[in-house]
Amino acid sequence: MTTSRREMFSRALVAGSALSAMEMFAEAPEATAGDAGELRLGVASYSFREFGRKIAIQGTQKLAKYINYKDVHLPLTSTPAEIKKAIADTEKAGLKIVGGGTIYFQKDDEADIRSKFEYAKACGMPTIVCMPNVDILPKLEKFVKEYDIKVAVHAHGPEDKNFQRPQDVLKIVKNMDPRCGLCIDVGHTVRTGVDLVSTVAETGPRLLDMHVKDLASFTAKDSQVPCGDGKMPFPALFTQLKKMNYQGYINLEYEIDDTDPLPNMIKSFAYMRGVIAGLKG
Repeated sequence: MTTSRREMFSRALVAGSALSAMEMFAEAPEATAGDAGELRLGVASYSFREFGRKIAIQGTQKLAKYINYKDVHLPLTSTPAEIKKAIADTEKAGLKIVGGGTIYFQKDDEADIRSKFEYAKACGMPTIVCMPNVDILPKLEKFVKEYDIKVAVHAHGPEDKNFQRPQDVLKIVKNMDPRCGLCIDVGHTVRTGVDLVSTVAETGPRLLDMHVKDLASFTAKDSQVPCGDGKMPFPALFTQLKKMNYQGYINLEYEIDDTDPLPNMIKSFAYMRGVIAGLKG
């Protein structure tokens, strides 16, 4: 995207012009699907990683009511005043902070672990989506109990040195506090060769959060496409989530079109809402 195109994208969002937004992207559907105990769609702010928090908020407003903040938009080093402003800006926009991450736990250091739980507490994050080292994961349970903040371990597929598949996480957290569980990233999961829907069923109540995307090829990380244009079995996935009364959020993590993500994010949400609307029962 050219600089002028990117500037136009930013101006349209910052200005809050409904007309400009419609001309560029078309209006997003109402963010009502998933409320009242149904499947809840949200946005992983990493989708707007090339933009500041203001743009991430305004983009999310056009898509959903729920946001999971990546630290590029709400830094781990934020001061109390900065966190207070971020929360105020988010709530003013009608959005709910449903988690933070991915946050890394790579130091066997209680002070480091505590600082990240303090950050989540200050930000009002009920869930930390995290990537801990294998030996550190069991040590998080103490802090989960102390802070009453859930941890959802994010397996990152074949490249992950700690947890490739959700099953690798499950075998450790299955005997931990119920607030210790998983964030299944559907794109990373299918690339490990496991069946996505049966894996989701296997995790059961340990599934605390979810990142969704679509892939044209389950063996190619770089084959991401807008949801509905690839091979991801969204109807079967959403049917399984509803069957198991999934209580977490389904957060779109859009990792392509990084300087102009909104058009195909709108397309992705429209597709997912259509799938949800078509579910029986």
